[in-house]
Amino acid sequence: MGEALARLRSAGDPYTPSSGNRGYRVVRYELELDYDVDRNALSGTARLTAVATEELTRFSLDLAALRVTRVQVDGVEAKRTHGSGKLTLTPRNTIADGAEFSVLVRYSGAPRPVRSPWGEIGWEELEDGVIVASQPCGASSWFPCNDHPSDKSSYRISVTASSAYTVVAPGELVSRVARASRTTWVYEQPEPMAAYLATVQIGRYQRLAVSARVATSTVPVVAHLPRDLTARFRHDFADQVDMLACFERAFGPYPFGSYGVVVTDDVLEIPLEAQGMSVFGRNHVDGVSGSERLIAHELAHQWFGNSLTIAAWRDIWLHEGFACYAEWLWSEESGAESADACARAHYAALRRAPQDLVVGDPGPADMFDDRVYKRGAIALHAVRRLLGDEAFFDLLRDWVASFRHSSVSTDDFIRTADRHAPAPVEPLLDAWLFQETLPPFPVG
Repeated sequence: MGEALARLRSAGDPYTPSSGNRGYRVVRYELELDYDVDRNALSGTARLTAVATEELTRFSLDLAALRVTRVQVDGVEAKRTHGSGKLTLTPRNTIADGAEFSVLVRYSGAPRPVRSPWGEIGWEELEDGVIVASQPCGASSWFPCNDHPSDKSSYRISVTASSAYTVVAPGELVSRVARASRTTWVYEQPEPMAAYLATVQIGRYQRLAVSARVATSTVPVVAHLPRDLTARFRHDFADQVDMLACFERAFGPYPFGSYGVVVTDDVLEIPLEAQGMSVFGRNHVDGVSGSERLIAHELAHQWFGNSLTIAAWRDIWLHEGFACYAEWLWSEESGAESADACARAHYAALRRAPQDLVVGDPGPADMFDDRVYKRGAIALHAVRRLLGDEAFFDLLRDWVASFRHSSVSTDDFIRTADRHAPAPVEPLLDAWLFQETLPPFPVG
């Protein structure tokens, strides 16, 4: 492989060095999928619209072990090689820097998760259906893509499956057409979305509108879940809309057209976020609100992770620290423990844990370490103590509004925080994010 091509076959992120691609950015995906649940057989046509960021004689897409049957670039057949998770294309004509171009890929096979340092991720069969959970680099398990969070695009996802199943995907359901025993579901996601947040959920689900207990949020909230969980779900998720309204006050308007919850019929180790939705296992619906903290966490990711998406995985605290702090804000709002009490409890636990992690650049092996979540959240609490409540929540709303549907970094957050702080916040955040030693607990 030539040095130039090797450079193009990576986004250059040391956390996921074999994922993502340079040389272009995708602005639109249109996926047409046909899936047989019984046979785990997928056939797909992917149409990508992209813009070159340099002159391209060759470029690559991420695509795992699925069989490619046809490739076109700008409507013309292109040469291709496919292996080691990369589909490399050589178009007939060189693509000029800045030019928009289209790619068509037809493919088929039995999709399965891709192996990664974080376990198997991507398209996975359930007992009776499908779950897709791709963080951080499993999107290539089911469609050709530029699988890095810095490349965000709009999507149209069409899935045809047996009419016995419900199909849920990001965005708004724009059509559902039944023909004989099969139904085609079409979803449109206009807001830019990173490939790892794209998902397809297939199951024998009922649809349930979630109403508010108290709050006035106008965002539609819809759940899809097994029918036998209805009563427990209504109890456990009774505060979902009120929670959404709380976060809108704290962070600004909800960034998407609606919010969805999917509860699989299988047990899941942890809930999962996707754009505009969260996915829980039946074990998270216990009838005694045992997962309320997780419900808040996944909802908060719609602002922090899905609308504001990190440009590099080293900054994952900007997703997880913020979502963790949102848990504490909801605890405070709902009359349980205050955010300060939550922070103090987790600070005590952090003091007992090894202090050998740099939260602002934890390394790929530790990017999902709980210390990234909790210490990142306490870093935000330290900023709150420094600024005071009014300026702190002004900062959060400014942060969300300024970078809505964009890519973000820790430096971006520091610059935004400085606009609201009486003194530079970098020394404070440096201690919490970039030093191993735990700083003293923040006091006002």
